[in-house]
Amino acid sequence: MNITYRLMNIEDYVQAYDLWILCGNGLNDKDDSREGIEKYLKRNPSTSFVAVDGEKIVGVILCGHDGRRGIIQHACVSPDYRRYGIGKKLVDLALEALKEEGINKVLLVAFKKNEGGNAFWEAQGFTLREDLNYRNKALAEMVRIDPDYIKE
Repeated sequence: MNITYRLMNIEDYVQAYDLWILCGNGLNDKDDSREGIEKYLKRNPSTSFVAVDGEKIVGVILCGHDGRRGIIQHACVSPDYRRYGIGKKLVDLALEALKEEGINKVLLVAFKKNEGGNAFWEAQGFTLREDLNYRNKALAEMVRIDPDYIKE
């Protein structure tokens, strides 16, 4: 295994999307379309990374900021490549890129049911905020692409 790391670009979309689906990331048909990811990468050109084994993307972290706070989204590593430090390296690269852009704090959202992911984030030093309620409002009709999603 010879893993290399580099900035994510839109040519990585198909492999990254397939990996997000494999890992069960919650997606939707607008924000996570090729056009949506391309817009995100143009706005945040230096903070998202992929881990590559040969020509195969085996890890990805979508990361950006609004000028004030960083946000990590759609971070995952292929199940066959877990426990080799790939996720940690991707997080370290993203956090360093945010620091270089003057960002001092970063957040992420993880599904409560994702026990492995939540354990990973805790091991990376991300703490659980129990004093907040996460809220959102869709400004456009979106189709969720998450087989485990249960509408409440």
